[in-house]
Amino acid sequence: MQIKKLVSQTSRTGRHLQRYNQGCRLVVGCIPYRIRKTNTSSQNDELEVLLISSQKNSSMMFPKGGWEIDEDIKLAASRETLEEAGVIGLLGDKLGEWIFKSKKQDKFHEGSMFSLLVTEELDVWPEKNVRQRKWMTVNEAREVCAHSWMKEALNAFVRQFLLLQSREDESVASCRAEELRASIEDQVVEEKVDFYLVDGWASHPVSCSN
Repeated sequence: MQIKKLVSQTSRTGRHLQRYNQGCRLVVGCIPYRIRKTNTSSQNDELEVLLISSQKNSSMMFPKGGWEIDEDIKLAASRETLEEAGVIGLLGDKLGEWIFKSKKQDKFHEGSMFSLLVTEELDVWPEKNVRQRKWMTVNEAREVCAHSWMKEALNAFVRQFLLLQSREDESVASCRAEELRASIEDQVVEEKVDFYLVDGWASHPVSCSN
């Protein structure tokens, strides 16, 4: 089932397909995010996350809902995010699992959260008429998020995001080093070599011009 097919449908209701683990209701959701450029400098890119309002009041949270037996966990996370927040994107690794108590039902739930890089923000989605959605900075989200376990998930997301960024930076640096190596090797001639260029990553013969 493709996730976009859910756009024209209503949200799933009822508990007849609900998964449980030792009496705990299993719920799953996402922390949707985007990178917003504030100006032309990449150093001023801003990480934002998307929160939604509760159906009952104005309290803010991340999209989440019941994981059902006819879907795997990733599909459930994507479905709940589309139904509640109206966004589609690239699902990342699971951020963790949290046990929390429902204030409304006085029962324990087991929640799993994923990161979701938003690639499309829909104008129409199943719960558009009962929820508000708002992009915020991470610090703003920490202030307004109504659930402490979701704040922990947000912290886990930030750690994951920074780790991925550092790996990407290393990958870019490695590619640039390879380009530099190639450019140096192109300059090497088969004549007499006067010295070797040596630094932290390479040692190549370089010709000296008199």
